[in-house]
Amino acid sequence: MKILVIGGGGREHALVWKFKQSDKVATVFCAPGNAGIRGIATCVDISSGDIPALLNFALKERIDLTVVGPEDPLTQGIVDIFQENGLRIFGPDRKGAILEGSKAFTKNFLKKYRIPSADYGTFDKRGAAKKFIKSIGVPCVIKADGLAAGKGVIIAQTIAEAEQAVDLIMKDKAFGSAGDQVVIEEFLRGEEASFIAFTDGHTVLPLPSSQDHKAIFDGDQGPNTGGMGAYSPAPVMTEELTKRVMEEVMLPTVRGMAAEGRPYKGMLYAGLMIDGDRINVLEFNCRFGDPECQPLLLRLKSDLVDILNGCIDGTLDRIQLEVDARPTVCVVIASKGYPGKYETGKTITGLQKAAKIEGVEVFHAGTAVKGRQIVNSGGRVLGVTAIGENIKEAIDRAYLAVKEIHWPGCYYRHDIGHKALARLNAATRPMVGIVMGSDSDLSVMRVAADFLASVGVSFELTISSAHRTPEQATTYAQTARNRGLKIIIAGAGMAAHLAGVLAAHTTLPVIGVPLDASSLNGLDALLSTVQMPPGVPVATMGIGKAGAKNAAVLAVRILAVNDQALQGKLELYAQEMAEQVAAKNKALTM
Repeated sequence: MKILVIGGGGREHALVWKFKQSDKVATVFCAPGNAGIRGIATCVDISSGDIPALLNFALKERIDLTVVGPEDPLTQGIVDIFQENGLRIFGPDRKGAILEGSKAFTKNFLKKYRIPSADYGTFDKRGAAKKFIKSIGVPCVIKADGLAAGKGVIIAQTIAEAEQAVDLIMKDKAFGSAGDQVVIEEFLRGEEASFIAFTDGHTVLPLPSSQDHKAIFDGDQGPNTGGMGAYSPAPVMTEELTKRVMEEVMLPTVRGMAAEGRPYKGMLYAGLMIDGDRINVLEFNCRFGDPECQPLLLRLKSDLVDILNGCIDGTLDRIQLEVDARPTVCVVIASKGYPGKYETGKTITGLQKAAKIEGVEVFHAGTAVKGRQIVNSGGRVLGVTAIGENIKEAIDRAYLAVKEIHWPGCYYRHDIGHKALARLNAATRPMVGIVMGSDSDLSVMRVAADFLASVGVSFELTISSAHRTPEQATTYAQTARNRGLKIIIAGAGMAAHLAGVLAAHTTLPVIGVPLDASSLNGLDALLSTVQMPPGVPVATMGIGKAGAKNAAVLAVRILAVNDQALQGKLELYAQEMAEQVAAKNKALTM
């Protein structure tokens, strides 16, 4: 096969790199390509926006498959034009690409098909836009309606900033005709994730989740860029959320586009905001993300040619993705000044050293050849991408390679992938602390631990006496929140002051379990635990093992308020209890 890849960025380098691995591919062309692509494919000096020249080249070379990287040619109808001339091309046609080409269309589409998204308004007059801003308040988000290379989105913290953003887009035409209309949205809080899938207009075949880093500076500060790095998978996208995104976003979108007379084939990229169990669509893109493409293709084991042909031919249901389980990270190195003005033509050193590091691929974006040197020619210059046994190893490898590369004024973020690390570290830390006054209480309190383990809630077991080790008990309570605990379960007998002491030194919920440790059969512990002064509450359970289990069940119910996966496990547990009762009733009648 002869393949033509259109574009000249890091995404296109990754696509060319992947196609070169296919036994079905003999020749790969890239228009216009870059210095990195030049080393593994034939670069053609045709810009990605010159559709007539691209068509003539594809016809002359008898290209078997054309793959479009950037969004501009797609929204200009390159797929329609190639297909009219009998050429196979991957991507949505002009009618489908409007999902990225017009934010106003997309917001109206999402509303019509009840796909979750932020409240919004669309405006072609500045006065009306500013009036709407005052009605929804700040912070808010102002978006240029059309394509703006990922930079036409401004988050305004004050009314003045929001009004300035409207003027910048609509009056000053900072993004050209893309700003003839603006979309103004409520500001959504949470964590962003990228959900990218192949589709043939019927079947949706998702890639692993990923997460982009849009802001130029560490800590997600500064203006938006095309993307300063990405990693896959994104821990924020749990299995449960992945299923919901498919059911609530991806499939309804493909079906809705078909119903609109805009059948959609190609890459469907949903930018999402995740807040607990809330999912909202921020945007749609109609192509591979950049830089998400780089870490995703590093994980993809399947032949990309087979997948793209399945999309074109409507046979995607016959394709199964094979994906490397190991995580990947891409760190973008940019020119100083990006996304504003920057200098080009600076010689890049260290590329060969970086490429020799195990598990690393250096994908070129804004590079060119000058004499015998590779120089920077764009804002985003390189995407240093690495794979590792875990996310930390992938991050370490990527930054090890980044440090080998240099040119005057090069810049990169230092925190790519750190959200994944933080989330994974938090997931391994105990969420529930189980505290008991003596090791003799372990057999009872183990019942609580067993239930927590059965539903996948992490916990820690600690012995700490309110009377024999009061300072230890106090310190445990005071540091519990900082150590990541969400709830404390305290079991004690006799005077049973443990739960009360802990509750007095923390604002976390404390659940008390009275234990039978005296001739009063636990009644003394029950009364000591339940009789707390106003303002220092302890949720008191029954005595002994039944109370310990209920303490664990209550703890999970509290955690499940913001965790749909835990809600599902509680529902399953309730169903199992009902089935056990039914089985006992059935046994009575036999």
